[in-house]
Amino acid sequence: MSDIIHLLPDSVANQIAAGEVVQRPSSVVKELLENSIDAGATEIELWLTDAGKTAIQVIDNGKGMSDTDARLSFERHATSKITKADDLFALRTMGFRGEALASIAAVAQVELRTRTKADDIGVCVCVEGSKVTDQYPVECKVGANFMVRNLFFNVPARRRFLKSNTTEYTNVMIEFERVALINPQITFKLFKDDALVLHLQNGSFKQRIMALFGNSYDKNLLPLDIDTDLVHVEGYVSTPQSAKTKGYKQFLFVNGRYMRHPYFNKAILVAYERLIPADKQVSFFLHLTVDPSHIDVNIHPTKTEIKFEDDHTIWQMLLMATRDSLAKYNAVPSMDFEGFEEQQIPSFNGSDQVFEPQPTRHTDYNPFDSTNYTPSSYRNQSSQGWQSLYDLPDIKGHKATGSGSASQETFFLKDEQQTEKEDNENAVKDATRQNFYIQYGTKYIITPAVSGIMVIDFVRAHRRILYDDFMESMRNQTAVAQTLMFPTLLHLSASQGVVMDSLLERLNSTGFDITSVGGASYAINAVPAAAVDVDFNALLQRLVEDYDTHSLSPDDIYHNLALALSRSNSLIEGRKLTLQEMASIVDQLFSCQTPNYGPDGKLIVTILPHEVVTKEF
Repeated sequence: MSDIIHLLPDSVANQIAAGEVVQRPSSVVKELLENSIDAGATEIELWLTDAGKTAIQVIDNGKGMSDTDARLSFERHATSKITKADDLFALRTMGFRGEALASIAAVAQVELRTRTKADDIGVCVCVEGSKVTDQYPVECKVGANFMVRNLFFNVPARRRFLKSNTTEYTNVMIEFERVALINPQITFKLFKDDALVLHLQNGSFKQRIMALFGNSYDKNLLPLDIDTDLVHVEGYVSTPQSAKTKGYKQFLFVNGRYMRHPYFNKAILVAYERLIPADKQVSFFLHLTVDPSHIDVNIHPTKTEIKFEDDHTIWQMLLMATRDSLAKYNAVPSMDFEGFEEQQIPSFNGSDQVFEPQPTRHTDYNPFDSTNYTPSSYRNQSSQGWQSLYDLPDIKGHKATGSGSASQETFFLKDEQQTEKEDNENAVKDATRQNFYIQYGTKYIITPAVSGIMVIDFVRAHRRILYDDFMESMRNQTAVAQTLMFPTLLHLSASQGVVMDSLLERLNSTGFDITSVGGASYAINAVPAAAVDVDFNALLQRLVEDYDTHSLSPDDIYHNLALALSRSNSLIEGRKLTLQEMASIVDQLFSCQTPNYGPDGKLIVTILPHEVVTKEF
C-alpha cells in the first residue's frame, strides 16, 4: 500500500491559515492598524475603496522596516514581538504570532513601502498569493505604507461570501472604532473612496469618545477610576438616565487591547439594577491595566477572548467601582432632606408637669333623636339631588328611567342577520349621533356597542390614524415639506454616517431635505410639515439606530419614519377630550383598514361582552 500522507504546499497551507485570521476586509484593517500602533506611530491614515473589497491602504509614521525586515515580515511566524514561549505572558504589544501579514499576502495583492529613520531611501516589496513578485528601492517617508488590493482574488468562493459595501464598511468601522478609541494619543484619518470621512485629533479619552460617538456623551458620562495591586480600572460609565434599548456602546479593554468578556459586562450591569428598566442597557468605556503575566491572550486568532487568572476578584472590583461612581456623582436617587419643612418634635423635659388626660362626655346626646344623629357641622348641608346620579343618559330624545326604556332595548338588540363588525360600526354611528362617549381614566374612551361595552385606547387610536395618513403620503410622494429658517446640523458617529448615507435618497423623498456636510455631519434644510413641532434630530437618530442593513426595503423606511412621526404627534396620555374630539377619533379610527391594532401591533379596541358585565352583577 502506497503512502497517502503528504505535506501541503506552502501556498495552500497559507490560504488555510488565512481563513482563521482574514475573514473579511475588517480583519485586514484590524491587523494593519495594530501593526502601526506596535511600530510607535503617532499618525495613522486608513484609505478604503469599495469598503475594502478593492483596496485597503494604511499609512503610518512609525519606525518603519529595513530591506531585510520588509521581506521577512511576509513569512509565516516571522515576528519582532517575541523570541521565546515565556514572552507570551509578558506581552506589551498588540501582535505577537507573526501570522497577520503572511495571511493577508496569501489571499491578496500586497505592496509595502517602508523606510526607517536611519535610511536615506526606502524599499518596496510586492507580494501576490504568498509569492514575492518584486522588490526595489523607492523614495518614501519614514514609516510604513501598506496597500492591499483585490482581497480574495485567488479564492473566489470566499469573495462571493462578502456582503454589500454598506455591511462591509460597517464592519470596518467597528474595528476602526475599537482601535481608535483606546489610542486617543494617536491622530487618525479615515478616507472612504478618496473622501475624508473622519479626522480624529489626539486628545483625552473622553474627547475621543465624543469624536467617535457624538457630543451627546459629554453630559452622560461619569468618570470611574480605581487602582489596586491587582488591577487598575479607568474610564467612563453612563448615567442611568441615558440608558437605551438600542444604540448603546459597551467597550472593555485590557492593556490597550479590545476584549469580549460577558462576565465583566455583567458586573457593570449589576450595579445598575433597579436604576434602569430591564429592557434597556447603558454605555461604558473601561480600560483595565493588569500584569501581563496574569492574563492569557493566546486563545483565539482574533485575540479578543482573554483569560484572567483571578476574574472573580476583578468582577467584584468592577461592581464596586461602578457603584461608587454612580453614588459619587449623584447618579443614584437619594432623598432630598432640604425639601422637607422643619418638623418640631417635642421632647420630654423632666421638670415639665404631667397631667392625666380627662375624658369628656356629652350628657345631652340622645341616639334616638334624629337631630343629634348628624354632626352639627353637616346638618345644614343639602342632601338633595343625589337621585340625579342614577339617571341614565338621554338617548333618542328622552331620559331613561331605572326600569329601562324602549329606545335602550332597541339599541342593545342584535340583528341576527348582521355580523359583529357591522353591529359595532352601527353602534358607533348611533353613538356618534347621540354623542354617547365617556372618557375613562387618562387614555380610554368608553361607548356602547351591540355586543357589549367598547373600550378604545385613544392614544393608540390617534397613532393609528396618523400612521396611515403618513404612510399614504410617503408612498404617493405627496409629503409636504417645511423649509427651516435656519438649517440644523445633525452629528452622527462615523458608523451611523454610513447608514445615513444609504438612507438619504429615501428620506429626501418623504419631505426631508438633508445634505451631507462631511465628517458624518448633515445639514437638515427641510422637514416634513408634520415634524415641524417635534425633535427631528432625535427622530432621525432613532431612525438610524433602528435601521437593519440586512433586510431593507422602501416600506421599511416609510414604516419606521411614519411610526416615529405618529408617536411624536399623537395625543398624550392624560389629555382631557371633548365630546367632539372623541367622536372624531372614533369615526376616523373605524375608517382605517385595521382599526383594532396599532402599527406596532398593540391592541386599540376591545369589547366587554354583555355576559361578562352581567356576570359581575
